[in-house]
Amino acid sequence: MNSIAGGGTLLTFPALVGLGVPAIVANATSTVALVPGSFSSLIGYQNELKGARAWALRFAIPSVLGGVAGALLLLVTSSEQFDAVVPWLVIGATMLFMLQRPVMRWLGSRAVVGGASPDDPALRPPPMSVLLFQFGVAVYGGYFGAGIGILMLAALGFMGFTNIHRMNGLKAWGGMCANVVAAATFAMSDLVNWPIAGAMAIAAIVGGYWGSRLAQRVPPERVRQAIVVIGFSSGVFLLVDWLKGP
Repeated sequence: MNSIAGGGTLLTFPALVGLGVPAIVANATSTVALVPGSFSSLIGYQNELKGARAWALRFAIPSVLGGVAGALLLLVTSSEQFDAVVPWLVIGATMLFMLQRPVMRWLGSRAVVGGASPDDPALRPPPMSVLLFQFGVAVYGGYFGAGIGILMLAALGFMGFTNIHRMNGLKAWGGMCANVVAAATFAMSDLVNWPIAGAMAIAAIVGGYWGSRLAQRVPPERVRQAIVVIGFSSGVFLLVDWLKGP
């Protein structure tokens, strides 16, 4: 589903919770399992970062710091507290996923193909406002993570980027920085269910390969609709379950 339409975390997290994995453990386990996907996604866009290395390095700083901060915040969150907030995180992430199409249409209407131009934002240092926004996005990514890609794309678009491939490269780079440090933080804790994380990582690699081949046969809009339904249903289920109490 990530290969075809995105939003895979909105399925993996509720699936783990449905299997009886505590929500806070499911969140950390899912983050660790998705790290290989972060690397593979970045490899596909590495050429787009060549003209923006200085910008990307500055972009990495708030991504790393925010990813660590978000992961540490999760570590000090009790299971009861996370159970209370996670339904809203799932519902919020689903709403972000719904915004992806209109945001991408807006970006596509401004998109250009080609290298840097004299007014390319990548040739200038990123403003502090963007770095602070990226730090906030990375904190959210380290804590939960679903939907951070669309937040980064929207920020880059508002900043003036028009090369959609470069934007996707910077998004992949920022997401990888946040996810890797968050996963490393979780790996040093007792929150990760390693057998499940290993199985998910293998399945994500295989699914990514076959998903890229199925993408030409399966209508992405149908997949997106299914993810939205599952996301909202999962959020409502988690909310009702929390309201019922132990």
